[in-house]
Amino acid sequence: MIAATNPSRSGAVGRTIFIVMSLLAFAALLALGTWQVKRLQWKEALIASIDARTAAPASTIAEIEQRLSETGDVDYWPVRVSGVFEHAHEQHFFATHKGLTGYYVYTPLRLADGRALFVNRGIVPFDQKEPVERLGGQLAGMVTVTGLARNRLDRKPSWVVPDNDLGKNIYYWKDLTAMARRSGFDVQTEVVPLFVDADNTPNPGGLPVGGVTIINLPNNHLQYAITWYGLAAALAGVFGFWFLRTRAAVAKGEDA
Repeated sequence: MIAATNPSRSGAVGRTIFIVMSLLAFAALLALGTWQVKRLQWKEALIASIDARTAAPASTIAEIEQRLSETGDVDYWPVRVSGVFEHAHEQHFFATHKGLTGYYVYTPLRLADGRALFVNRGIVPFDQKEPVERLGGQLAGMVTVTGLARNRLDRKPSWVVPDNDLGKNIYYWKDLTAMARRSGFDVQTEVVPLFVDADNTPNPGGLPVGGVTIINLPNNHLQYAITWYGLAAALAGVFGFWFLRTRAAVAKGEDA
């Protein structure tokens, strides 16, 4: 004997499932919108902090290191430092800047106290990666560099970032420890624990091209929040229409 299916029971189960799924989707959309609002607040605070820092007068490297020891963060603080470039130990970071793909040149600057500070002097094209191709920009003797302090990275920022190819002197992330060891320095005692991005002061021969620090951070979180909240509102409208239509149908005894 085959049992008959109760249409009203089946319809009630279907309605219940639809309601539960709609509520879960609505909650997820609201959560995504709220998360983007929080990201917006974080990004706005970060941009304001960067603007305030970059507008400050240049500090000495001693002042920057003091700030690093106190806060652990020196990103984008202006700094002015003097020393002698050791071009034989320059390191090359794969990069793209204003449509030019090539390498940022990180060169250790030997300070008066004997330590080395790795300075991102700017970008050079692929075919001028080797110093012999741009001898005019290899500054000799005591120089003064003005730029922005940058935090070191303790680890690769993401698994999608390739591993550094130290054999070819090509970096895909700023590994200060690797740069120091490859240059023959003791990272604990002979290297300043941060980077400096040089400003856009022209170098002799035109290379490297400095001033490559990315400061204008994208901030699309408001648009994302509006999108998620808009989808939540649309879902609420669809659900409300369905609910009223279903209630009317049930009241008439129809199978909805």
